[in-house]
Amino acid sequence: MPTPDKLATDAAVAIMLADGFEEVEALAVADVLYRAGVRSDLISVTDARHVTSSHGIRVVADLMLEDVDLSTYALLFLPGGLPGTTNLKATPAIQAEVLRRADAREPIAAICAAPSILAELGVLDGRHATANPAFIQAIAAGGAIAHENPVVVDEFITTSRGAGTALELGLEIVRQLLGDDVVEEILAASSSPADPPQSSFRKDTRPA
Repeated sequence: MPTPDKLATDAAVAIMLADGFEEVEALAVADVLYRAGVRSDLISVTDARHVTSSHGIRVVADLMLEDVDLSTYALLFLPGGLPGTTNLKATPAIQAEVLRRADAREPIAAICAAPSILAELGVLDGRHATANPAFIQAIAAGGAIAHENPVVVDEFITTSRGAGTALELGLEIVRQLLGDDVVEEILAASSSPADPPQSSFRKDTRPA
């Protein structure tokens, strides 16, 4: 993803891409971050920078997983899609970074099927979360308090429903990194309603 001409923060977001990822979920979030002046890197977990989405769209990643230190990013974002979620879950470095962030209470976001990765790793146990309707039972089985809200924030963990809520997830990440005023500016500039969506569930306003 191109780096914004004017960065609003030194914080950056790692967007993890595996073959079979859901392109709207990944790229809509990346677009919102770009508009806010936040750098996001599309990082391939495959053996090539070209990653194929769940609908056969080829996207060129910015970086390869082997060339980055995920711990340096302000937030780790896991898009959903199938078999993208399965492929992310099978990547040892993703598992390790999710567990490290959970221990360190550092921000993680996941959407659609991807919250099931967090659930299977035990990260959602006792936490409020959401997921694609087909994966609500999976996250509940992992101990999550499941919601149907478009976006759910529980301290440092943010989850969302799917492609139709990707823009709201992007705005929530911007809110966490830059605050409410920047979210309102993006909404105004994109001819969206002046008030941010009010249908999200938030246990804690933003990560500590």
